[in-house]
Amino acid sequence: MNSGSGLTPYLNEESEIAMKFLVMVKANKDSEAGVMPDERMLTEMGKFNDELVKAGVMLTGEGLHPSSKGVRISYAGSKRTVRDGPFTETKELVAGFWIWQVKSRQEALEWAKRIPFTQGEEVEIRQVFEMEDFGEALTPELRKQEERQRAAIEKNRQRAGK
Repeated sequence: MNSGSGLTPYLNEESEIAMKFLVMVKANKDSEAGVMPDERMLTEMGKFNDELVKAGVMLTGEGLHPSSKGVRISYAGSKRTVRDGPFTETKELVAGFWIWQVKSRQEALEWAKRIPFTQGEEVEIRQVFEMEDFGEALTPELRKQEERQRAAIEKNRQRAGK
């Protein structure tokens, strides 16, 4: 199974595909005000990301613009309500993220403890569902659809040079 990342998933001790985790960097007053990291933080984060990449852990990672540049869409039946940012619940917002591929939740925690944050930043770690997690609800037809989508996504990445 391809992770959709362009990287081949590695195997853990039990010969199963490694787990993927979304590591969300929570927003704060500075990130919501559009304050960019300084050179020191960019340097430290670059070193940390290099370690993640060399270890085969990091699949992707990105910073996000403040919520003032975002929109929210609420769905109620066929009705769609669009609200422009900014959004006031700063503690519930995400300023950036990584997707990591690791052997266990504990390994994700160990990596997260090494993130070079020092100013009260906070991250949230959530495991990503794999196709197998959906059990019988994921019919063979739906599985094939998912595999086609992942293959198309990989082609899109290659075309984009990413």
